[in-house]
Amino acid sequence: MNRRTEKIIILITDFLTINISFIIYFILRIKTGWFDILILPEFSVPMIALYFYWLLVFTFVGMYRTWFASSRFDELTTLFKSTFVGIFVLFFLILLDDYTHNVNSESRILIFIYWGLFFFFVGGGRILIRSFQRSLIIKGIGRRNVIIVGFNPTANEVHDQILEHRALGLDAAAYAAVDKINLNKSYKGIEVRGTIKDLSSLIDIYNAKEVIIALEKDNRNLLVDVISECEPKNVGLKIVPNLYEILSGQARTAQIYGIPLIDIMPQLMPEWEKGLKRIIDVFVSLFILILTSPALIITALAIKIDSSGSVFFKQARCGIDGELFKMIKFRSMQQDAEKHSGPVWSTKNDPRITHIGKIIRKVRVDEIPQMINVLKGEMSLVGPRPERPYFVEMLSKEIPYYKRRLKVRPGITGWAQVKHKYDESIEDVKIKLRYDLFYIENMSLRMDFKILFRTIFVVLFAKGHYN
Repeated sequence: MNRRTEKIIILITDFLTINISFIIYFILRIKTGWFDILILPEFSVPMIALYFYWLLVFTFVGMYRTWFASSRFDELTTLFKSTFVGIFVLFFLILLDDYTHNVNSESRILIFIYWGLFFFFVGGGRILIRSFQRSLIIKGIGRRNVIIVGFNPTANEVHDQILEHRALGLDAAAYAAVDKINLNKSYKGIEVRGTIKDLSSLIDIYNAKEVIIALEKDNRNLLVDVISECEPKNVGLKIVPNLYEILSGQARTAQIYGIPLIDIMPQLMPEWEKGLKRIIDVFVSLFILILTSPALIITALAIKIDSSGSVFFKQARCGIDGELFKMIKFRSMQQDAEKHSGPVWSTKNDPRITHIGKIIRKVRVDEIPQMINVLKGEMSLVGPRPERPYFVEMLSKEIPYYKRRLKVRPGITGWAQVKHKYDESIEDVKIKLRYDLFYIENMSLRMDFKILFRTIFVVLFAKGHYN
């Protein structure tokens, strides 16, 4: 079952169960018949409004993420917590409405009966669908191949657990050993098909979706090499931690039936924050475009008068997961500025910058058209600055983890932009990468607001740089 089909089934199931619970609740409250209530506006309008309300709540708490052999109990726990908060929001909205209209209604307490029905039907629908998915996985439909890195007792123990518990939905496809000594050795029919240097090709050959790293303590220095090999691939990375990491609290672990595993480079921002971040992006970018429209018209005319060429400058940049998009800016350089030089970084006093270009760069007006990219979902207000494909390939060869920047949506401003200066050398890029990685691993709305306020300071005092 692919991700799209799964989400469609879950959306349909939620639609049915949410509305069934409302129907039964409504029947119990007003004691009327099925056919009478279906045509009443006081029934149909609240039902539709409530459906979209719960759809929004479920989206924010991450209940429409792709499910793969995850715990059904955990899903019910998430459902309970989200509906618990959601029902109290509804209760206080009803209370506020009654207070505003001077109504003293005791029936508002019946909202908790609705909650019980809601949780029973929606939870039941979820369990039904997840149990069906689980049975398909056990029967061999929709399973995922795993590459186990390391060939040692710990790696073999992980392999044993994968074989014993088919409900995990994982199949060990191959081993990747530390060195060539173990090549062609096997454990329970699965052979060592290469070394860590071959990991990237092994992922492609076996269409692996998960990589479990089970290196011995003496080989932990190879972890960077393993992650670098997996970085360009769309695979889940997990590592078997040592006892010290578990006891010291340095590792946040999941488990394969008793074997602790650490997720390497997980997405740390909760789903509800991701949803809210996107909503903020849309509203703020639209507001800025409307607010600055007079300045944008004047800037466009000034650019046209100052130099020949187009008003806007569009350039291919790497977006989330490496997808290319055209970033839009006001043109601040001469037309075809890189015609003879090829791709190069701009410098602080670049001679290719036009007279108007110097002004609009200083006050950051040239960046405002990127709000169109934000509206389209190609960029965010806050994130690592998008880089050109040429430099992404060049830098990823020289700097480990550089492509980690592509795991999040690029931004108009970012932590690196408010903390560091122009990119004038590889060393500058390395420093900015540290700031970008810090942002990615600590993504939150609080962090975004902090960066936005610092950006205002940078713009007012003409510091920082955006390329």
